[in-house]
Amino acid sequence: MGRRDAAAGQPGGVPVHGDCDGDASADIALPVRGLPGGGNAQTAADFILWRGAQTAFLLRGVHILSQVDVRSDRQGDYHMKKLLLASAAMLAATGAHAQGEEIKIGVILGFTGPIESLTPSMAAGAELAMEEVSESGALLDGATVTPVRADSTCIDSAAATAAAERLITSEGIRGIVGADCSGVTGAILANVAVANGIVMISPSATSPALSTAEDDGLFFRTAPSDARQGVVMTEILMEEGIEEVAVTYTNNDYGKGLADSFQAAFEAAGGTVTISAAHEDGKADYSAEVGALASAGGERLVVAGYVDQGGSGVVQAALDTGAFETFHFPDGMISAALEANFGDMIDGSTGQHPGTDSPGVTLFAEMVGDAFDSTSPFTPESYDAAALMMLAMQAAGSSDPNVYKDHIMDVANAPGTEIFPGQLAEALEMIANGEDVDYVGASAVDLIGPGESAGNYRQIVIDGGEITTVQFR
Repeated sequence: MGRRDAAAGQPGGVPVHGDCDGDASADIALPVRGLPGGGNAQTAADFILWRGAQTAFLLRGVHILSQVDVRSDRQGDYHMKKLLLASAAMLAATGAHAQGEEIKIGVILGFTGPIESLTPSMAAGAELAMEEVSESGALLDGATVTPVRADSTCIDSAAATAAAERLITSEGIRGIVGADCSGVTGAILANVAVANGIVMISPSATSPALSTAEDDGLFFRTAPSDARQGVVMTEILMEEGIEEVAVTYTNNDYGKGLADSFQAAFEAAGGTVTISAAHEDGKADYSAEVGALASAGGERLVVAGYVDQGGSGVVQAALDTGAFETFHFPDGMISAALEANFGDMIDGSTGQHPGTDSPGVTLFAEMVGDAFDSTSPFTPESYDAAALMMLAMQAAGSSDPNVYKDHIMDVANAPGTEIFPGQLAEALEMIANGEDVDYVGASAVDLIGPGESAGNYRQIVIDGGEITTVQFR
């Protein structure tokens, strides 16, 4: 609670006396922020009590002043009373207006499962954007945004679907940042989002199949399709002088889609894929899979898997047997866990994940500081997913997903003033004033086609046991 006001006997308030009839009654202390003697409400209960008292007081003032004899010969008093009446009415309206609505947005990511080392930073990125908007008070006349987390598991479609249904029916969410992995994202989209008219913006689901999924205009993603990643992988390996590779992929929509996209691009560029074989996650021993890969041969092993699951298992088995010494890692394999698991044993290995060197990256890193890893894969994209959703709500003048879905592409692309991390308050005000915005964000957002990122990538190499940036593509 705030400091106590000796006159009122209440926590740091402005004392108000009397009732509507002018009789004395118990004092009410209004903890008005920024006024002399004013404190700040410290709990939700404090705020509710204060708001009720404030509203009653202001409405009482409106009632009393409305009874003034407008025929008064004292023109100065008359004009003063008119001014007070107008001021009281304005304050009463402002007090009610500022409360706004609470908008809940689901954050559905794999907090357990094969990418659990990536999702804490992803969630923190999305929630940072929501906090920024709530603190601005500029969304839909003072709305606040509350994140509600749920676990997609990354790989269990039934669990992910149930989690999404719970957030819609029990929490009343107005949109979903997520999901993360492609299979569970597709399941939530088909089984829950479309049926309930809920917008989804995924920061990391990259399967090419999602580009053509039936979505009623409700699905978007700030990460590029793996159709683009397959081309980037090819370019990197060819520039490295690698023309023959073996491929292992996790046996799901993400792994299969990426492996197929890469093989088509690599072979079109003149390369050879000696084998493309699936692996299952959750196994204790991958020696059989590695044996088949080694028999087929290749200058490098492409591991289209998950760093917290079978992908790392395959790499460990390959190192243990000497089957391969260097690897190429797509996005699902790149995180701090890769460094922790293998260190300099995989020096010389290469890879890529969505990323950019745009000004937004630097601004985002400055905002985050040491709170979490702003450079972790899909973390900038998570901030951007949440930001786009809220800017679209403002453009639509509504938090109804079936209304604001039609404005996401508008705020994501030119024309308009470019908007970067930390500038969401200004963007909301511009939109409210009828101005166009072009959200660039932390990941250089540019949505194309069915509402997915055009695609920028960070090329990496493992050097001294650390993930090191080579360039951006």
